[in-house]
Amino acid sequence: MTRPELITFDCYGTLIDWDTGIAQAFAAEGARAGTPLVRDQVLSAYHEVEPEVEAGEYRPYREVLRVTARHVAVRLGLPLAPEREGFLVESLPSWMPFPDTNPALEKLRGGGYRLGILSNVDDDLLAGTLHHFTVKFDVIVTAQRVRSYKPGAAHFERALAAAGGVAERLVHAARSYFHDVRPARRLGIPTVWVNRAGVPGGDVQPTAEVRDLNGLVRWLEGVSAARDRG
Repeated sequence: MTRPELITFDCYGTLIDWDTGIAQAFAAEGARAGTPLVRDQVLSAYHEVEPEVEAGEYRPYREVLRVTARHVAVRLGLPLAPEREGFLVESLPSWMPFPDTNPALEKLRGGGYRLGILSNVDDDLLAGTLHHFTVKFDVIVTAQRVRSYKPGAAHFERALAAAGGVAERLVHAARSYFHDVRPARRLGIPTVWVNRAGVPGGDVQPTAEVRDLNGLVRWLEGVSAARDRG
């Protein structure tokens, strides 16, 4: 493939350690209610419930978080009063990047790539997260802006437009098969699966698979080197 011009990322799960953020938020709420919670059970329930909530009619992501928190709490036996349903919304801006995130983003920026984020959040929630990054992003697409959630096509169509409508100018990097790899590949977008958990692959073949963002940087360096050779 040719050297891309724009690298887009899923934010939460790829750049930001959302599993830890979610687990810690539920653990704190559980401690507040006197209900100890197990991290794996929290994450399993969350990752089942949230896509179901997003699949309905579009609603702001802060509402998705509230509804998801309520349903997950019921599954886990966590008492959650209506006025406490916003605890995930309140915690999200404190969720931190993975250790490799900022060094990798700085290398990509230094290598001349444009950078973007395609995220299933509201603008104001993402604004709180952007303070954790040491680079600026050229392209930002949120669910609020396109009025839909990944795995819908709208985020990826916006990214394609930002790349001049040429898929080969774009690479999308993401952890989620469901939200990112499948829909991006359906549109012909070169897609790097950031398989941080080392889980088995899905039913769609990504362009490449790496374990972290350092692997993405190395892969892109290989793409550039191959272009220079040939």
